Amino acid sequence: MPVDLEIVSPEKLLLSRPVDMVVIPAAEGEMGVMAQHSPMIVLLQGGTIRLYEGNQVVERLFVSGGFAEVTPTRVTVLANEATPIASVSRAEGETRLSAAQADYDKTDKNDVAALDAAMDRMQSARAMIAAAQAA
Repeated sequence: MPVDLEIVSPEKLLLSRPVDMVVIPAAEGEMGVMAQHSPMIVLLQGGTIRLYEGNQVVERLFVSGGFAEVTPTRVTVLANEATPIASVSRAEGETRLSAAQADYDKTDKNDVAALDAAMDRMQSARAMIAAAQAA
């Protein structure tokens, strides 16, 4: 029994299709979602979403972060940014990592929220670099 997957960016609906399973990069770690999953809302970290048909990965997308809403019949990913893995650039990831590291270095070390935001951007950039290498 498939689960309906929708991936939405701030600009548009990027993907809408049934899949047997989707693996998302939840903040707590990778999470596989199939039909009849318990309802939840999860925070996403930068990483790769993998779409499965049967036991085969049929599509991979890089997301820089966002949220996912899971119901027993649907997964809706609200992504800050979603890019097919084939279009992910290692150079762009390295540029983002350098910028995030510079932001972290100049952030007041008592500003925990700003430090966390910079560390999230560094993690996302590292995930982008890894995704580009795996493509």
